[in-house]
Amino acid sequence: MSQTFRHPDILEIARREGKVTVDGLAEHFGVTHQTIRRDLTELADSGKLERVHGGAVLPSGASNIGYAERRNLHEEAKNRIARACAEHIPDGCSVFLNIGTSTEAVARALLHHRDLMVVTNNMNVANILVDNPECRIVLTGGALRRMDGGLVGNLTIETIRQFKFDIAVIGCSAMDADGDLLDFDIEEVGVSQCIIAQSRKTFLVTDHSKFKRSAPARIASAREVDMFFTDMPLPAGLAEKCSGWETAVVYVPEE
Repeated sequence: MSQTFRHPDILEIARREGKVTVDGLAEHFGVTHQTIRRDLTELADSGKLERVHGGAVLPSGASNIGYAERRNLHEEAKNRIARACAEHIPDGCSVFLNIGTSTEAVARALLHHRDLMVVTNNMNVANILVDNPECRIVLTGGALRRMDGGLVGNLTIETIRQFKFDIAVIGCSAMDADGDLLDFDIEEVGVSQCIIAQSRKTFLVTDHSKFKRSAPARIASAREVDMFFTDMPLPAGLAEKCSGWETAVVYVPEE
């Protein structure tokens, strides 16, 4: 396989796994480590990857992966996380679900819950929950973000302030080693902060790929999260912080 033809496959692996390693790619393609290092250098020079020790990761920065593409990333892990989260949401409560593919998975896991009120700024969540006749759905209003069906802005925040939710279920675009939850859109960050402030409990749903990414805007600290659902063990330092903050971590391994 020529170097040019390897590049799209390398990028696809990076999107799927969050990072690539020289050792893993050399074995996958049956080429030398030197060849893979050259591939990664060229991809980094073109801005498609960022080199790290032993491999490369998707570039951090001010732009997120496309929404349709994010839906397919770690889909099984998101579904496992969502089912575990839904088990901790009782019938008869009020829930906020925010923007994101992980919260959409939670909405699907709530299709058989009874007597729910779900408030959301995610048009996709609302459309999913239409199939649950036992769920009252409230849309916040706001400016529609066509790329992902999200509603953001001052109108969204003003609507959220009219409620006090039993549980908020939120996602994030990235998570720093110090436990900060990060996002790309400043407007969405303001909405997420308001959601947390108006909720008695906050649940975070995020797969392991978010531990390897970065984003420029801070939402909050995991200190403010009551339960954290993910698919792989946290990095040691972060796990220790969560324990000290009494943030319960629910690890949902591959079945």
